[in-house]
Amino acid sequence: MDRFPDTRSSLLLRVKNKASDEQAWQEFAELYQPVIIRMAKAKGMQEADAQDLAQQVLVSVHTAIGRWEPRSADTRFRNWLSKITRNAILKALTRSPLDAAGGGSEVRERLAELASPNPQLAQLLEEEVQREIYHRAAEIVQQEVNQRSWQAFQWTTLDEMPIEEAAERLKQTVGSVYAMRSRVMRRLRDVVQSLREIEQ
Repeated sequence: MDRFPDTRSSLLLRVKNKASDEQAWQEFAELYQPVIIRMAKAKGMQEADAQDLAQQVLVSVHTAIGRWEPRSADTRFRNWLSKITRNAILKALTRSPLDAAGGGSEVRERLAELASPNPQLAQLLEEEVQREIYHRAAEIVQQEVNQRSWQAFQWTTLDEMPIEEAAERLKQTVGSVYAMRSRVMRRLRDVVQSLREIEQ
């Protein structure tokens, strides 16, 4: 069974048919919940509050997705989700009283920033979605490939270890390390592409 969504359009169609496709909702939540949490924390929310907010946003999406239609660039799914998230953050921040002694003016500035359409928030969502895609792709590929291949990739690409040192530690030839790393990178690109397709 695939561990990632088929395509963005197919996942969104499956999510819109919420009554019959729990798996689509699971995939959707796994992709977007960490993104929403990071966005909320970036706007100053505590971890527990950010978790609650993410649940509220997912419930809002679940309720409203049947009415969402991609008509233009402005109504792309990410823009729509960004607006729901921005509104939820604004609502959450305005629920608690502003503490003037505890940086109230800073909170007021953040609220003013959130209250108007904010391309920076949309950009933050974009960056967080891409980060989550790479994270999920790495988890998927690490489980698919053998440990030695993953180590060759991690050491030489992520940790920037010289190929020769990695080959020595893995008791492999330099050519084998290059080949293992290349296979992992190619598979990562494929998985990232599959996950990105759900972002169109």
